[in-house]
Amino acid sequence: MFVGEYAHALDGKGRLVLPSRFRDDLASGCYLTKGQERCLYVFDEQQFDREVERVRSIPRADRSYRTYARVFFSGASDQQLDKQGRIQIPAGLRAYASLNKDVAILGVGERIEIWDSETWAAYLAGEADQFYSDISEDTSRGGGGSQ
Repeated sequence: MFVGEYAHALDGKGRLVLPSRFRDDLASGCYLTKGQERCLYVFDEQQFDREVERVRSIPRADRSYRTYARVFFSGASDQQLDKQGRIQIPAGLRAYASLNKDVAILGVGERIEIWDSETWAAYLAGEADQFYSDISEDTSRGGGGSQ
């Protein structure tokens, strides 16, 4: 399970050092792809396989499936960590997530998210903070979450 928030920086070649606590889980490789809210998702190989199966289970006749699958798979890049624990983030993915230098690396359970630091700070201070507060309030009363 991936947890925590880490501040890192891209080098001039678009490489990113991943937190040491994530590296063992990614030793056999990982997949990067476009995430929601203009971040990148990083999956270990097993979780990526589960994501592939989840996407495949959606009927192809569903237009939203086709759109999601196109974006998810077309942006995907398989990666191997180098000896320094770095991954190469392709230019297209860097552009999608507006990654220039400073990034936030988040452990989000079954995946890692990579955000531009300023975008993450704005997201966290804005809609995410209010949503988290609303969900926390609802679950503390025994509810199932906001609908």
